[in-house]
Amino acid sequence: MTDTLLPNGIKDSGGDSSYFRKGCNPFAQTGRSKLQNKRASLNQQIIKQMRMRAGAENLLKETANIPLIALGLKETKEVDFSTPFKDFILDHYSEDGNSFEDEIADLMDLRQACRTPSRNEAGVELFAKYYSHLPLMESRFFSPNRQTGIFFTWYDSFTGVPVCQQNLSLEKASILFNMAALYSQIGTRSNRQTIVGLEEAISSFQKAAGILNHLKETFTHTPSYDMSPAMLSMLIRMMLAQAQECLFEKTALPGIRNQFYSLMKMAQEAAKVSETYDQVHQSMIQTPIKDNVPLFWSTMSQVKTNHYRSMAHYFVASALLDHQLGPSDDEDQQEKTLSQVYDRLPEGRSPLDILKNKEERERIGKAHIRRAILGHEEALRIYGLCHHLNKLEVLEDILKASHQRSLNKYSESDSEEEFTDYTEAPDIISKTEHKAEMEVPATTKVKVTDFFQRLGPLSVFSAKQRWTAPRTIRLCPEDRDLGFTLKGESPVQVVSLDPLCPAAADGLKEGDYIVAVGDTDCKWSSVSEVMRLLKDVDEEGIDIQVVSMMESNPPMPTKSATFCGNLPKTYSMICLAYDDDDKNPKSRKVTKKSSFLSWGLKNKLKSASTLSLPTADHSGALPWNKPCPTFPSSSSYNNDSSLY
Repeated sequence: MTDTLLPNGIKDSGGDSSYFRKGCNPFAQTGRSKLQNKRASLNQQIIKQMRMRAGAENLLKETANIPLIALGLKETKEVDFSTPFKDFILDHYSEDGNSFEDEIADLMDLRQACRTPSRNEAGVELFAKYYSHLPLMESRFFSPNRQTGIFFTWYDSFTGVPVCQQNLSLEKASILFNMAALYSQIGTRSNRQTIVGLEEAISSFQKAAGILNHLKETFTHTPSYDMSPAMLSMLIRMMLAQAQECLFEKTALPGIRNQFYSLMKMAQEAAKVSETYDQVHQSMIQTPIKDNVPLFWSTMSQVKTNHYRSMAHYFVASALLDHQLGPSDDEDQQEKTLSQVYDRLPEGRSPLDILKNKEERERIGKAHIRRAILGHEEALRIYGLCHHLNKLEVLEDILKASHQRSLNKYSESDSEEEFTDYTEAPDIISKTEHKAEMEVPATTKVKVTDFFQRLGPLSVFSAKQRWTAPRTIRLCPEDRDLGFTLKGESPVQVVSLDPLCPAAADGLKEGDYIVAVGDTDCKWSSVSEVMRLLKDVDEEGIDIQVVSMMESNPPMPTKSATFCGNLPKTYSMICLAYDDDDKNPKSRKVTKKSSFLSWGLKNKLKSASTLSLPTADHSGALPWNKPCPTFPSSSSYNNDSSLY
């Protein structure tokens, strides 16, 4: 079995692990072993020549180890939710805040864990879990009319400048940024010597770009430099450029066949990577990005721009110099391929002329190899200017090896006419079969259980509404009649209350929400469950607890006009009562509504719906033909899908 030369320079012997085993003293070689080593070296050279003829030479041994750039995580200060949340629970929900110590501790532990996540998918899931809890926490405790006194402080990942806010926008944006940064770190840690590792890197960089783009579109006014629109746009380009580079490496990992079409294809793929890094570099040198972007980021993008452009010219040169147009070759297909590689051709030349004329083909090929050499020299020059990049010895080795490879190719085709040949190689059109695309991972939002679900359904018991303290009402049925009906899902609401029933006398009001029946908490109970609890109430009765929604106090307008579409409009009671169809105001009749007292005198026989236990109002027609007070319907709030 012959050995295979992989792109990373490691020899593969068909999976035989014994190939890599060594003896106890590798320096002790006999005469016979030396002879065998010479034969093995000679066989390798023969196999190499045969592979070149067969078109299986790997021309990309160095590129798999080019370093990538990862974003750093934003740092934050510790936040204490304990006292503010306990006070808010007591004041707003009229419940003992100390009974929620465990829930508050769990929330604080989750946030604390997000400060030091593991650099893998578990860390991403941790960010996603906390990020999904933030809307729930915001609805519970962050009222638009009241400050909680909780300050969130995050440090800029580039400048280190702290940013502090009381609302949750900064917290949400920073968690998203860190999630994208973590994906970029996963991408740089992936093993790019394997297809699986490259696929992981590609997916990670695309997800990082998708999250950054979501952050840019959703949080447009975050007062942190690293999350400004200009900076996010640059970071998105950089993540996509690195994903495109990994896609190029994935195509080249099995080996590039030394054939005309394969070389031309890889030339355009390399040109695409160069183009994306050039766009990244152009965005990095713009104000105000250039003032705070690390120098080695800008230098690295410049180095890669020149490196991959030079590789593109090297591949085209190899295709033109190593493969002459033969009788068995498809002339039309090669002409089409060459015309698609160039945006323009030297004056007076056509693709077919270059392919058929051996001298012209060599002249253009040598021009490409000269551009490749100059590009590699420029990449090495830029590399030497940045002392941060000088620490990356791997990058230097790759650049030098690529430069030497181009020099070797040039020396193979060197001739005395080179001094008088001033042909300039055309630019190569970038093209790719697999373009890097932004990807928003599904893990940005996951379904979580609300830490504070004991407060009740979030659709009703939120920071937007204010509630009275729970009131105890004694229910004493008369002939199995409680005097009201129920509606809603959870919690259930009292409607169509008989003003003469004992419950009304004890303080029950229409629109009240039942939160407990006896010792059973009913915040999450449906109508049928509450009716089941009230079914067996005897003559002694049972205590229930109800809460009422307090009317919010909107600020009084400074003017007597109501503005709608910037047009002031004033109204009076007469204007509101005026009927356009009634041409004669004097003939208008006003029907006086009967009061509850007169209703009770005229209707001594109660309606059938009040002679039994409370029923759910499904039809919408309430007993006594009386309108229901405009309390919020639970159906208008119960939309749990919007929380996740």
